[in-house]
Amino acid sequence: MMDTNGRPSSERTSRTASVLEQVFSEESDEGGGVDETAPPKPSRGPDVEFPLQRKDIDLLIEAFRKKKHRLHPKHVAQILKEATQVLKRLPNINVATTSISSQITVCGDLHGKLDDLLVIFHKNGLPSPENPYIFNGDFVDRGKKGLEVFLLLLACMLAFPGGVFLNRGNHEDLIMNSRYGFIKEVHMKYRHNAERLLKLIECVYRWLPLGTIINNRVFVVHGGISDTTDLDMIRSLERDKYVSLLRPPVIEGSTAAESIDKVEWKQVFDILWSDPQCIGGCVANALRGAGTYFGPDVTASFLQKNKLSFIIRSHECKPGGYEIMHGGNVITIFSASNYYELGSNKGAYLKLCGNSLERQFVQYTAAVSRTRRLTFRQRVGLVESSAMRELHNQIMMARRSLEATFRSLDSEQSGFISISDWCQAMEETTHLGLPWRMLKDKLVRTDPETRKVRYMDTFELNTNRNGRKSDTLTVVETLYKNQRSLEAIFKILDKDNSGYITLEEFSEACQLIGKYMPNPMTQEQLVDICRLMDINKDGLVDLNEFLESFRLAEKSLHEQERMYEDMQAT
Repeated sequence: MMDTNGRPSSERTSRTASVLEQVFSEESDEGGGVDETAPPKPSRGPDVEFPLQRKDIDLLIEAFRKKKHRLHPKHVAQILKEATQVLKRLPNINVATTSISSQITVCGDLHGKLDDLLVIFHKNGLPSPENPYIFNGDFVDRGKKGLEVFLLLLACMLAFPGGVFLNRGNHEDLIMNSRYGFIKEVHMKYRHNAERLLKLIECVYRWLPLGTIINNRVFVVHGGISDTTDLDMIRSLERDKYVSLLRPPVIEGSTAAESIDKVEWKQVFDILWSDPQCIGGCVANALRGAGTYFGPDVTASFLQKNKLSFIIRSHECKPGGYEIMHGGNVITIFSASNYYELGSNKGAYLKLCGNSLERQFVQYTAAVSRTRRLTFRQRVGLVESSAMRELHNQIMMARRSLEATFRSLDSEQSGFISISDWCQAMEETTHLGLPWRMLKDKLVRTDPETRKVRYMDTFELNTNRNGRKSDTLTVVETLYKNQRSLEAIFKILDKDNSGYITLEEFSEACQLIGKYMPNPMTQEQLVDICRLMDINKDGLVDLNEFLESFRLAEKSLHEQERMYEDMQAT
């Protein structure tokens, strides 16, 4: 912290922060102001001191976790100011290494989910030079504790030099914050100081690095890449002029539109907003309105050009908290569990270990006890809604190819094609292996007279649409035959009603069934079946894994039957 003469202060900030005390007024714990005519009261929030140390991080975690008295706005301001000074010294693409630590942990979007951040620290330890973290953007918005998450990450960066690397995400942007809740959160918590704090937050945003490279081999970036991504150009641009990516960059001494380098602007847009797609090529990301969809060929070319091994990105919620695409060259990490609603998805982080950067994925769910109290119908409902969102995302990634296929089949350009043509186009383009004919009523309207489908409905996420069957099965019931019977069996196996089947519960049930229905399989073989059902390898089988195991087994059975029929035919 600089003193009024511009010299670095050598004393603890608790003694030298008079300027901050004058500028930032006290706030009540409810977010309102205090009676300025009343005699001053000592601050009841955590009394942190600067420079920050481990004990101050413990104080912050305790205060944030237990929702104790709010951190004084002067301390908030100082964390933001000191963080800005540290970030200013960093390059646009930061450099991390495992030479000291022999490991590094990469976390994805947190979106104001303090519980998830605390779970990560509890499972994986606090940051340090020996236990470094990369947090890959989107720290705020949507969740209720965005400010606490943001301050805790910045405080850890200050307290543990070399232990925390922060990348900018597309939500580190005040225009996005005005739309998705973070500005409202700051005003609610610091009503009298909100505008001044938001100006300091904006300064932090402007100086956040745009990406990080680990061991000269792994590119960690929030969104992704495009076929024009140029790391040399990104390294050389002035990142602080991008106050918001949704507005032209701020250039000192120039306001002319001609002075805006649109090529450079697109470079930043693409790495913060893009998403991977299964098919080759690179197209505009119509769903987000910014960035691109990039295919495996674009990824391979980028990695070869820059002598990199793979890309780690975030930006998209995944049911299991992570996803591997493009033959292992692109990894998505998403660390906000229960993102859509309680029980909708797991969070995850990725540990890269040793010189070989061996990958270790760790999944978790914050507030597990509340998740387990959901009824089966509620859990299936959550699976239904999140499954539809995920299916819609997959469809949108293939939209360009799908539209072209639909229009080629619609010779009269009527907007309608036959059900068979629609199903065939969906499978041949997406390669998802889904029963499209059964899912049809969830995705498109059908003309009652011609029995043809309105194919442009495919790209709209809206399940309550006129012309669709109101009594259609849910997605879960469509994908999982005998779903109700399987639910009942799951309930019987789950003796303690925890929402999970343990190996012991499954083994006991097999022994009981074996008394009345002799089976040639051994007890160990039966337990192995349970282990195979444990898709995420956490030692427990939840309802989703149980149902999915039966779907995969039935799909495999049908494939074997088709192979046998083909052999007979030939």
